[in-house]
Amino acid sequence: MAGDRLPVRRGVVLSGGIVLAAVLGGAVGFAAYWHSAAPQRTCATCHEIESAQKSWAQSPHRDVGCADCHGAVTSAGLHSMREKARYLSAHFGGRGTDDIRLSESQVLEAIQRCRTCHAREYADWLSGGHSATYAAIFLDRKHNAKEQLTESCLRCHGMFFGGTIADVVEPLDVRGPWHLIDGSRASLPAIPCTACHLIHSRGSPAVPPDYAKPAAVAAGRESRTANVGFYDRDERMHFEAEELALPPLFHRNTRVRLATDLRQRVCVQCHAPDAFHEAGSGDDRTPRGVHEGLSCGACHAPHSNDAKGSCANCHPQLSNCGLAVDTMDTSYRNPASAHNIHFVACGDCHTQDFLRKHGRMTNESRN
Repeated sequence: MAGDRLPVRRGVVLSGGIVLAAVLGGAVGFAAYWHSAAPQRTCATCHEIESAQKSWAQSPHRDVGCADCHGAVTSAGLHSMREKARYLSAHFGGRGTDDIRLSESQVLEAIQRCRTCHAREYADWLSGGHSATYAAIFLDRKHNAKEQLTESCLRCHGMFFGGTIADVVEPLDVRGPWHLIDGSRASLPAIPCTACHLIHSRGSPAVPPDYAKPAAVAAGRESRTANVGFYDRDERMHFEAEELALPPLFHRNTRVRLATDLRQRVCVQCHAPDAFHEAGSGDDRTPRGVHEGLSCGACHAPHSNDAKGSCANCHPQLSNCGLAVDTMDTSYRNPASAHNIHFVACGDCHTQDFLRKHGRMTNESRN
C-alpha cells in the first residue's frame, strides 16, 4: 500500500512545484513589466494618481520613472509591501481618495533618492542652515526661552509632520526643559527639499546650445531660473513662486523697494516680518539701506545659503570710500557687528555732512 501511495505523493509535489514556479515566474514577469512600461499603462491607470502623472509628464523629471523617486513595492521590504497593501485595501474597500498626499516619512525617503541625481545640491543643502534637524530647531533653549513654541512653528519647520506641535515637543512653555515626544525624530530634517521644490513642477530639461552660432551660446541662451515654490502646511499643497504674494514692507514709514526676483517670494514665506510689516522685524532679512532692492539670491547660494565672496560679485576690491568692502565693520566680516549687512546704510558710518557733501543722501539717511 505504501508503494502505491509513493507515485501519488511524487505527483502532488511535482504539480505543486510547477504551480509555485508558475506563480513566481508570473510575479517576476509582472514586476519587470511594471518597472519598464510607461507610467500611463501602470501607475496612472489608477484614477487617484492620474493628476500627479499629468503634472509629472510636464516636468523636467518626465524621463525619470515613478519608482526611481517613489520606490517600488519591495523597496523597503515588508514595510513598503504593507503600505501598498493598505492602498489596495482602501481602494477596493471604498475608502480611497482622489487627494493622495505623501506622509512625512515618504517625503524623507524620496529626498534620499534626490541625492542620486542631485548629489552636489544635496551636499550644499546639508552644509547650510536649511538642513537643520528637529532637535536643532525645537530644542533650542535660547529661542524657546524667548518665544513660546506654537502651532505656527510647523509652518516652516516640519511642514510635512502629520500631528500638532504638542505631538512634537513638550512642555509648550518658556521654562523648559524641553524634549521631543518621539526621540527618533531628533535627527530628521525639519526643512526637506520639498519645502521649496515641487518635484512635479512645470519645466523642461536643459538642452545643448547651437554650437554653430557661438554668439548665441551666451548672449542668446534662454534664461533658466530654478522653479521653486512653497509647501503650505495648512492647504497641504505647493504654491509656485509666481502664485505667492510679496507683502509690502516699511521702514520708518517709508516703503522699502523689493526685488523682482520671484524666488524672493519663497524666502519671505518664512523669513517674514511682523504683522505690522516693519522691515527687519520678526525673521525678515529683506535687504535695505545700500542693498535695497537686491534679492536674497543676489548674495546667497541657493542650497547652501553661503554668502562668502558675495561682495566680490558686485563690488570692485575698493569701495567709493577707498576701503575694501569685505573689511568694513559689518556682520559680513564679524557676525557680532552692530551693522547688519542686510540693513546697513551709508549713514551708519558716515556723518550727515559727509553724505550731503558727496550727494549720497538716501531715504534712510534723511530719516
